[in-house]
Order: sequence, then structure tokens, then C-alpha cells
Amino acid sequence: MTTVAIRAVICLVALPLASAAAQRDTIRTAGLRAPATLARDAAGIVHIVAAGEHDLFFAQGWSIARDRLFQLELWRRRATGTMAALIGARGVAMDRASRLFAFRGNMAAELATYHEHGAAIVGAFVEGINAYIGETERHPDLLPPEFAWLDAKPGRWTPAVVVSRHNGLFEGGEDEGQLAAVVAALGAERVERLHQFGPGAPMLRGDTTLDYAALPADRIKAVLTALRAPFAFEARDLPAARRTDARGADALDRRLAALRTPDDDGAPMPEGSNNWVVRGTKTASGKPLLANDPHRAISIPSLRYYVHLTAPGWNVIGAGEPSLPGVAIGHNTVGAWGLTIFALDGEDVLEYETDPADRGRYRYRDGWLRLRVRRDTIVVRGARSEIVDLKFTRHGPVVYEDTLRHRVWAYRTTMLEPGTAPYLASLRMDQARSWDEFRAACSHAYAPSENMVWADTGGTIGWQVVGKAPIRRNYSGLVPVAGDGRYEWDGFLPVLELPHDVNPERGFINTSNENNVPAGYAHVNAVGREWADRWRADRVAEVLRAKRGLTIADMTALQYDAASLPARRLVPLLRAARLTDAVALAARDTLLAWDGRLLPASIGAGIYVTWERMLRMRTGEQLVPPAMRAAATPLELAVVVDWLTAPGNRADGTPVTVRDSVVALAFGDAIAALTKRLGGDIGQWQYGQPGYKRAAIRHPLSRAVDSATRVALDAAPLATGGDANTVWSTGGRDTQESGASFRIVVDLGNLDASVGTNTPGQSGDPRRAHYRDLFAPWVHGTYFPLPFSAAAVTAATREQTTLLPVR
Repeated sequence: MTTVAIRAVICLVALPLASAAAQRDTIRTAGLRAPATLARDAAGIVHIVAAGEHDLFFAQGWSIARDRLFQLELWRRRATGTMAALIGARGVAMDRASRLFAFRGNMAAELATYHEHGAAIVGAFVEGINAYIGETERHPDLLPPEFAWLDAKPGRWTPAVVVSRHNGLFEGGEDEGQLAAVVAALGAERVERLHQFGPGAPMLRGDTTLDYAALPADRIKAVLTALRAPFAFEARDLPAARRTDARGADALDRRLAALRTPDDDGAPMPEGSNNWVVRGTKTASGKPLLANDPHRAISIPSLRYYVHLTAPGWNVIGAGEPSLPGVAIGHNTVGAWGLTIFALDGEDVLEYETDPADRGRYRYRDGWLRLRVRRDTIVVRGARSEIVDLKFTRHGPVVYEDTLRHRVWAYRTTMLEPGTAPYLASLRMDQARSWDEFRAACSHAYAPSENMVWADTGGTIGWQVVGKAPIRRNYSGLVPVAGDGRYEWDGFLPVLELPHDVNPERGFINTSNENNVPAGYAHVNAVGREWADRWRADRVAEVLRAKRGLTIADMTALQYDAASLPARRLVPLLRAARLTDAVALAARDTLLAWDGRLLPASIGAGIYVTWERMLRMRTGEQLVPPAMRAAATPLELAVVVDWLTAPGNRADGTPVTVRDSVVALAFGDAIAALTKRLGGDIGQWQYGQPGYKRAAIRHPLSRAVDSATRVALDAAPLATGGDANTVWSTGGRDTQESGASFRIVVDLGNLDASVGTNTPGQSGDPRRAHYRDLFAPWVHGTYFPLPFSAAAVTAATREQTTLLPVR
């Protein structure tokens, strides 16, 4: 077997050869019907071969439990609302939120929406997880060490855990209250100028019968925050006998906080993505290429788990969230697919008047309806159980109640509609063998709302938006409205009527969470109106448009592309800036000579990023009144750039002299901040300096354990580049907290040539070799191969486990 070398953006790396003699073991497990093999390659990817569908997904569940059992246990507890039984009173709010938003529909009908064999597939997957949990009960040394630290044991899974919605990226309602408060203070027209709502008119005025200024926005949002916020343990969550070094964790928190600039905490942490497909007319092989790098909060263990599934009717490789069967993003023998978030507003905050004489009733149309109440018990570790009343209107869960004003607020959301378990509809995509079959599979995909792209060996490329899109006839869904029946959903738009395209003349399709709704689209009121800036999408299109003969190496380089399009427009403004300080003048000359790429070793990148942050702040002072700055979200960079580059043409008529003053003041702020932080020598202002742009991942228990254990759990900081607006997306903060959870590049002309990245590793057990072996390659742009053919998998196998049925 020849050494595989893939050039990404930073370095050329030769990946190791497969071992000539793979390690082998055999395990008998109840529930399996025939032997199945699990072959692990050098990157830790497990290639599963089974004799039938049941055993395939049983083995997938077993494999994921072996590699990610503690991660699965946290998922199960979040899904079932049982965190308080592990961590005590601090988990009650999470548990209440999880139970409030639990799906309680018909499970048989629910599972059938995802695949014709949905119940059997999910059932087999759950059986496999539980079989491995049973193995740990017989052999406790198999348990990852986190269970011992917490004095906990893994619980059994059910299909209800698999279809939990708590990690589904549903959007549209969480910030409605905050936006309404800003609209009430500034007026709809001004807010429209501060945001890039579209397509169509944003309808921000909302419901004139509501008092938006008095809306309890923080209280309404608190339940959604408890449901969705990332979780990290604290020292107090460990049993008293396990608490050893909380001070070390506190010191680490202080050190990380000290690395941030004043505006760093306010910088957006996007959960975006990039994907693109290229027709064979523009590739070296004459067949399409697909690339995808979904962006999420980066974590230990990784949010994604690579796997290869082979059985009669199934041959698919790629990655998905470890709690789900199948492959969410990847390829089969004929086609490849990827996804990015598309803005569909599937949530509304609704305000109701309650009956002063009976607060258990709320007004609806011309009468009163009674709140449905579900009494539940939350077990709390170390304390008495708590009794909670979960209340519901006809539209959804009640998230806040004001008994003095006789108001309740409820949440209407597509997450409680049938068929909206995130990513599970990809089971149908895994078996698609043509563009038409792929679109048919997409018609069942309701969550998350995504830009799905497709490429196949026949040469077709396509794009289909998926999601459950409520049809609103008389309001936008951007701000809260009354729940009295005047603002209702008029059903849902059929998925295949959402935007789509196939084989465009330009030869490629790319999406990066931007507003890509086609001009003249008929259903603009069914899609969302809050999008990512276009910078990443425009850069990908720029590169793909300019080249022919594209290869996998071109695709990997583009995924790590650090060119900043905002910098191209902003840096020339410095030519007119009136600067007198010698350091500032030298820094300006450095920026004017800079190539515009946010690379770790670049001094220009180090100067630019801090200046851009200061520009946001100074521009915000011009556009947002002081009283509203705390409530308003940070300005979108596109708004800042547009205002700075053409202020004389703005509706407010701001003169160029004011613009130039903002540019100079912000540059002075940046020089002062960089001098304080990195010293007065510009030669030491590289972007990837220690204390500047770094990639680091903290384990959920990092804050709770002693310093020596923390070293074993965390992925240590490494210099990185990019930012939130480069294709190499690393977020807007100095400590990278979001980015490509994994990457994949597929050559439809040679599937064995496909490559990927993941972080920090396939395993979630810190004792295992594959725990964080992929972290440094992920930072540095090093890809691993994705062997697909039987011969390639055999050659790449380093370890092999054979599962056998119990006699």
C-alpha cells in the first residue's frame, strides 16, 4: 500500500501505513443474530460489516458505546431530564426544560417518518448500546474513568432518547424578546438598518396590542438557555471525596479570561458551515467533487463520529452525531451529500392573557381555554426530589408566568412536531442512488433546516433546502405576538417547495448559511430572515469560479482558506487615516502590505483582527444609542463594513470625515490593546502568538478535576488562524470555541481517494489512543484517508473486533 499524502493549506503530511498484522479480538454478545466485524483504521474510524440490517445497526450502537459511553450518558440525561440526579440542584432547571420540551407523540408513527424500517433500525441501535452497557456491568474496568469520578453508572437507552430534540439547532424564537425590546426602543425602521433581514420586508412592528418594552425577555429566554446551553461540570458536582483541586480550575478560568480583549466575549460564536459540489466539467477527474465542513461548538469528545456501514442494501461512510444511527454526512457507492444550516424560523413566542379569577385559564379567540398541567418529579442528588408543574397552552410549553400582570408566555416550535428528530431522516439519504431518490429522501427531512447538496457518479450535482417551514400569513415570526388566535400557522410548506437547483451552468453550488433564497422565490414568508454574512460564501464562489481541473488538494486547501474578504474592503480605509504615532504608522504600513490572509504566523493578521473588533465597537457607538447598547446584539460585520465604506451614501448622510475619525480612533484602540497584550515590538504581533489566536478544547469535567487530570482530559492550546468570516472558520474569539466539527472531501471519480478530518479523536475515553490523536492534524490542516472499497479497508485495518451471537 502506498503512502497517502494530502496537501491542505498549511503543510504537506504523509499519513502512516496500515499495520501488516492487525490486532484482533472476538466478543460474544446477546442480541446479535449473525457475526459482524468492526475493523478500525489508523484514524480510529470503524468499518462495520454485518450480514443484515438489524446486526449492522446493533453493531453501530455497540461500537459507539464502546468509544463514546460517557458522552452518550450525558446525552441520555439531557434527553430524559435526569441531570439533577447526577449533579444535584444545579441540574433542576435543565431537567425541567428537557421535560417541558420532550416529544410525547406516537412513537411508532414517529419512527416510520425517518425510514420505512425506522422502528427496527432505531431499536437495533438501542439494543447495541445497551448490550455494551451490559458488558460494562460484567467488566467495570471497561467504563471510562468519568463514571468513577462521578460515582455514576450508565443508564439504559430507549428509542425516545434517540428522537430527543434537545440538540436539534431549532431556531427563531430564542431572541424574539430581545429583538422586540430593541424595536420598542429604536423603532422598526432603525432596527432594519442595523440588521440584514431578508428576503422581503421583515415586518418588525409585530403585534401592536403587546407592550414590547415590558416584555420579560430574559425570563422567557432562560428556559431555552437551560435546554440548549452547553454543559460543563463544576467541582461541586463531584462527590465530596473526589474534590481535590478546584483552585487550579479557577486559576485556569482566570487565565483564559485574561487572554480575551474587552469585546471578545461579545463576539459571535457562529454555528455555521460550508459545503459545495463541483461538476465534472471543472474537475481533474471529470467527475464531481463534494466538500463539507459543518461548524459547531468544538468539544471533547467530538460532536461527530465517523463510521462505515456495510450490509445488504447499505454501504455508506461518513459522520454523524454519536447518538443517532446511520450517517448524516458522507457518501455511498453512487452519491455524496453534505449540509449547512439554512435559516427557517420554526419558533414563535406567544403571549396570553390569563383569567384574573382563575389563572389556570388563558384567553383564546372569544373565550377561555384551560392550561394543561403535567406534574412531574425531578430526582435531585444529595437533596429532596422536586415536584414541578409543566404547563402547556394549545400552542406549546409555558416558559414564563407573571401572576401580577395576568400573563403567560408559551413557545410554539417545530421541535415538537412529528418527524423533527435532528438528522435522523438521513437514514433515507444513506440509501439514495440518484438525485431524484435523494430529493425524495429530503422530503422527509424536517430538522435541522439545512442546505443539502448532492453529487453523484453520473455527474449530477444538486441543492435542496430541507426543514419544517411554518406558513405565517399575517406576521413575520421575528418578534412575539399574542396567542389569542390572531396569529396562527397555516400548515407547513412541503419540503420540495423549498429552494432547490440542479446542474447550474456555473458548474458548482456552494452554501455557507448566507441568504441564498433565489430572486422571485414565491414563499419568502416561509423562510427565515436571519442569516450569516456572505463573506464565506463569496470567497468559496470566487475560488471555484476562477479554477478548472480542481482536485481533492484544491478542496482541502479551500476548506482551510484564510483570506478575509472584509479586510479587502477595510484596510484601504487606512490610507486616509490621520495617524501620528510611530508605532501606529508602522502598523498601518504593515497592514497595507499584508496579503489579507489570517494565518497564524502573520503579523498583518494579528493587527487586523484586533482593529476589526475595535471598528465594530466604534461603529456601534455611531449607530446604536448608548441606552440600547447592552440590549442590542453585536452589529453584523456586513453592516459595519457597508457603513464604513460608503457613509456618504447612507440614509443617515454621515459625512466621510466622521467615518475617517472612526477608522483612526479604532486603529489607535487596536494599537494600544496589542501593545498592552503583546508588547511594543510589532514583530511579535503574530496572530498565532501564545495569548492570541489559539485552538483548545476543554473536557466537560475540566473545571471540576485536579490539574494533573485536567492535562489528561483537555486538548492543549495550539496556534490557529482564520476567524468567523473566513472559509477556515474559527469563530470571532481568540480561544477558538467553534469551527469545523469535522470535514469531508469526496471524489466521485475515486471514492477511495476521499479524505476527512475530525477533532479531537474518535474515542471519548481518555485512556485510549484515539482520544485526541486527531486534534493537532485538525488544527494544522492534515487530512486522513477514508478507505471505502473492501480492499482499501482491509489494507487500512489496524484493529479488528468480531462480534458473535451468544450461543
